[in-house]
Amino acid sequence: MNPQAKLVFIASLFLGTTITISSNHWVLAWTGLEINTLAVLPLISKSHHPRAIEAATKYFLVQAAASTLVLFSSMTNAWYTGQWDITQLTHPFSCLILTAALAMKLGLVPFHFWFPEVLQGSTLPIGLLLSTAMKFPPITLLFMTSHSLNPTLLTTMALFSTALGGWMGLNQTQTRKILAFSSIAHLGWMTIVISYNPKLTLLNFYLYVLMTTAVFLSLDSMKALKLSTMMTSWTKTPTLNAMLMLTLLSLAGLPPLTGFLPKWLIIQELTKQEMAPAATIISLLSLLSLFFYLRLAYCTTITLPPHTTNHMKQWHTSKPTNPMTAVLTTMSLMLLPTAPLILPIT
Repeated sequence: MNPQAKLVFIASLFLGTTITISSNHWVLAWTGLEINTLAVLPLISKSHHPRAIEAATKYFLVQAAASTLVLFSSMTNAWYTGQWDITQLTHPFSCLILTAALAMKLGLVPFHFWFPEVLQGSTLPIGLLLSTAMKFPPITLLFMTSHSLNPTLLTTMALFSTALGGWMGLNQTQTRKILAFSSIAHLGWMTIVISYNPKLTLLNFYLYVLMTTAVFLSLDSMKALKLSTMMTSWTKTPTLNAMLMLTLLSLAGLPPLTGFLPKWLIIQELTKQEMAPAATIISLLSLLSLFFYLRLAYCTTITLPPHTTNHMKQWHTSKPTNPMTAVLTTMSLMLLPTAPLILPIT
């Protein structure tokens, strides 16, 4: 892709995100979401591969439908209440439609169907963009309207997202699809607590972005798109493979790694809100995700392929590892001791 064109698209992504997260008016928020959608479509389809074109088409159709629902819910609310302010969403029907729209934007169950397919048709860097930066505007809108939305509906969607994200990731062999279902499962953890402690949802999102970015950058360095490739990648970068294993365990939420911190705080908050059954269920459902994280870690560092692979084992890396990977991996492993500093904020 032309560097100038790529610069325009990335600048448009920053612009659309900034407009959405800083707006108080629904039309401005909708405009930012539309700019984001239009800017990321050429980035998804830049390889001109049929899978990439298919992914861009699916992404456009789903995001256009979700943006239409956002506009429809805000117009309905303005019709009944005379308010276009994002924080003044009070009409029940508008709240229901907005919940569906933001769930579609984020990829929550039952509107998750597009996300694994779009991620599979994209490259790893664009998959990272879709999993992190493109979820920031909708999660911000969810944060701003959390006091108006139905907690029972959000809890139900969160539990189903965690269950389906773990269940569907069990039999996957493509790393991008595994990370897509991982994202769906993590969104369940973010959604279940947003009605009670929205700041905790944002903390969970930031730590998820941190860990997922480290995993995506590591996989991109190793050019690992399948589990069979990961089984032989230890010959290229043994140190990176070991760090990737620890980052995956952090993403699974195992102590004493960073990923344990948001799960611990969310379970604590749910218990305070007398939602111990929901906390127990979502904790048990996260064991499904733990299985495929352990399988990824096992393939990365412990196994050799049981059969001859059709590609050569490389003993040297094709390019040096991105220094940002080292920084993000270190943060993904060692932020749990900062919990006493984070607790007063949440």
